[in-house]
Amino acid sequence: MPAFPAPTRAAGLDALAAFLAGPGADYAAARNTDRGRAAPTTSALSPYLRRRLLTEEEVAQAAIRALGARGAEKFVSEVFWRTYFKGHLETHPRAWTGFLAGCDAARGRLAAEPGLRRTHARAIAGETGIDGFDAWAAQLVAENWLHNHARMWFASIWIFTLRLPWELGAAFFLRHLIDGDPASNTLSWRWVAGLHTRGKPYLARRDNIREFTEGRHDPAGLDEHAACLDEAMPPREVPLPPADAVPGGEVALLLHLDDLHPESLPLGNARVMRVAGLTASSEGAAEAVRAADTAAMADALARAGGHFGCPAEPLREGWAGDLPVVTPWAPLGPSAEALPAGCRRIRRDWDERAWPLSNRGYSRLRGAIPKLMGA
Repeated sequence: MPAFPAPTRAAGLDALAAFLAGPGADYAAARNTDRGRAAPTTSALSPYLRRRLLTEEEVAQAAIRALGARGAEKFVSEVFWRTYFKGHLETHPRAWTGFLAGCDAARGRLAAEPGLRRTHARAIAGETGIDGFDAWAAQLVAENWLHNHARMWFASIWIFTLRLPWELGAAFFLRHLIDGDPASNTLSWRWVAGLHTRGKPYLARRDNIREFTEGRHDPAGLDEHAACLDEAMPPREVPLPPADAVPGGEVALLLHLDDLHPESLPLGNARVMRVAGLTASSEGAAEAVRAADTAAMADALARAGGHFGCPAEPLREGWAGDLPVVTPWAPLGPSAEALPAGCRRIRRDWDERAWPLSNRGYSRLRGAIPKLMGA
């Protein structure tokens, strides 16, 4: 059975309501503890947020209404991390292209280096003999999910104890995570490696794992004193690409997996006459991930057809006729790479306000959260 129901907006709203009515009040204190899927300590809303079946803004506002500004503070900050990663990758595109190039180079090493190939095979099969790590590898493949703290431990052990290329680990996550987000995934792995915040790696420690798994895992033999990774040239900042203006009159709307809430898109005076859906899953995505992407798109198309009162269907050649094609901004990743030429890319006000503050460290955006939420 899948670890999550089919990702639809209705399922996401139910999950949000259940979280705010139950474990949300204890989120700040419990969120780092991994008790397994039977007793989640995080919201588990990421499959919906990743596809914007729920938007970051509505989730953050709902949390403040339910828990109060102080009670929701930590959770809202974590929601903003997702926005931050997208904005940071948009202003540092070489972090994404470097990841892709690094994957190609690492796969070449696997073909040429038998020892590395064996270590990699044991890691993805969960056969390293490292307590915790092997269980998380198995859980990732079986359930397409890991607790956020377990993701950090896993990435750190992958990089610093097993000495495997970080890009292969990030690709392993993208293939299997039902909430695999190109920006969050790539930059989180870079952060663990000490590349995002240069010189400050995240090192998995035995006592920390034992404490925050409540004794379920107690791994020996971790390298707890490893040096961070380095790179010859960090990704350079570039200006945030401008969004396109929304044309007036009749348009065709193209949806993609990075934004599946067409009802709230800033379309101005445009009149949507046709809707199509582009489903571009990550390369090599697991069957469960592809199925979730397909279900999420089907849900969005059904809602869009009803909302705009027009045909809504999977993307096909000639679907738009002579109408100008409008699409929500697709951050760097498979959707952006698959978009047809000539689309007019529009951007939500949330991203327009937050992404320019995401070009450096997270603290700049975090300090602006009260103002952004007030706006």
